Amino acid sequence: MNELLQTYWPLIVAALVVGIAIAWYVFHASRRTRVTGTSRDVLDEGAAPAERNRALIDSAPAATPMEPPAGVAPTAPSAGTDDLTRIKGLGPKLAATLHGLGVTSFAQIASWDENEIDRIDAELGRFQGRIRRDDWVGQAKFLAQGDDTGFAERYGKLS
Repeated sequence: MNELLQTYWPLIVAALVVGIAIAWYVFHASRRTRVTGTSRDVLDEGAAPAERNRALIDSAPAATPMEPPAGVAPTAPSAGTDDLTRIKGLGPKLAATLHGLGVTSFAQIASWDENEIDRIDAELGRFQGRIRRDDWVGQAKFLAQGDDTGFAERYGKLS
């Protein structure tokens, strides 16, 4: 092996130099970016907005507000009703839906059995499962009795 290296060392060095030169050229030349076009971009100053975006800009928003179940008109809470939003996990939209279903007091929610929970839960749309998950019946029992201390111990402070 030593004899081979001693004989061909000039060719090996020449091949190594040529390989380094080619590698440098490939890596160095590929990093240069040439801009040859003169067309304007949408982000350039003074450029008109792209036409494909004009339809999105001019169109009405796609989101629609949550509607109560079919055949039920939402009713505003009257003076003799409880503030159902005091139940944790029951916000203004769910409270409006429950009012539309005729549920207006903590006592009504506290008296729900499994069948009634299933019936109401089916009407809640994308909020299905909240009654059991957030234990509305248990919370309503404390609130119907006016036991704010027991409620706070079990479910946390009232908001």
